[in-house]
Amino acid sequence: MRDCLARMEVAVSAPLTYAARLKEKTGRPVIGILPMHFPAELAHAAGAIPTLIQDDPEPITVGQSSVFNFYCGYNRSLTDQLLRGAFDGLDAILFGDHCVQLLGTADVIRAERPDLPILFNQLCTTLDAGWAARETRGTFSQLWQELEALTGQRITTEAARDSIRIYNHNRAQIRELYALRQAGAIALSARDMQTVVKSSMVMDKSEHIALMDGIFAGLPSGPAQGLPIYLSGHMCHAPKPAILDLIESCGAHVVGDDLFTGWRYIHADMDESADPVEAMTRWYLDKNRRVPCPTRATRGGDWETYLLERIESTRARGLIILMVKFCEPHMYFYPEIKDAFDARGVPHLLIETEHDDMPLEALKTRVETFVEVAGRKAALTTA
Repeated sequence: MRDCLARMEVAVSAPLTYAARLKEKTGRPVIGILPMHFPAELAHAAGAIPTLIQDDPEPITVGQSSVFNFYCGYNRSLTDQLLRGAFDGLDAILFGDHCVQLLGTADVIRAERPDLPILFNQLCTTLDAGWAARETRGTFSQLWQELEALTGQRITTEAARDSIRIYNHNRAQIRELYALRQAGAIALSARDMQTVVKSSMVMDKSEHIALMDGIFAGLPSGPAQGLPIYLSGHMCHAPKPAILDLIESCGAHVVGDDLFTGWRYIHADMDESADPVEAMTRWYLDKNRRVPCPTRATRGGDWETYLLERIESTRARGLIILMVKFCEPHMYFYPEIKDAFDARGVPHLLIETEHDDMPLEALKTRVETFVEVAGRKAALTTA
């Protein structure tokens, strides 16, 4: 298992380098995809190497003057990577419009790299509107044609279905790992789960599926130790591994999450038997009913209600919210989450994260206090 995780970590630590090597080996173009809503399956069906663009751990230097200081660390990191030449191996970038900061970042990339194709597709944000299905089908059909023009390769219906099958299989593997952790059957750390999900975002799917098979062949048995807690937040990029390590070192055990580099990414499959565009449309429009997103709207799809239900279903004893500094969509929703959890008496802790280094010792004190308080409340509940 450790050997498989180590190979995944190599891709996670330098995803664009991994993609460049795969491009050199296969001759396939590399398409960078921005989170959170566009299907990589189409780029895969076009014969490209889809890679979800990650923030990187490098300090933001040359990109600092190109975007506002109140942009989140993910957008500032994208700009910095661009100006450092990290995107030079990309053949195109697929952009969406789920926050105004990302629109600004797209403009910077266009200005600095006019030679780099940007496929910008605007998906509807009100997912249960009467026109949402029609507009979404149109957007995905347009993307289909744009990818054919970009790669020079016709995307057949069967190729799209094959890609959907491969992605569904990989998602199902990771969901099985989640189920085993939630049931307490395996002691797999939050850091390891992040490695599994992030590597799925950037690795060749066939290679990742084989590595997942290797992980299942060598999973450590036995229950995890610590207070079960649920993680929420971090829409576009992964939490720092050091923060995850700190949370679990304070006596907690992560049993579930709605992170994008987590359950949010793999929670739902596409219909393999349907027309591919229709399958992608339903997958997109049903997202908020499965895992509510603050960048999308659906009547009755309240994030706070979903989190309370997940706390109950995972038997978590508390919620830790990881909020990226300056993430406006998350900031708007947090007061409703706080009020709902306060009203139900469910322990919760807000941690504001930054791209730059954070004072972990001060954070450790807060997490230790939260785990102690939540543990005492759990003991009283079960007494």
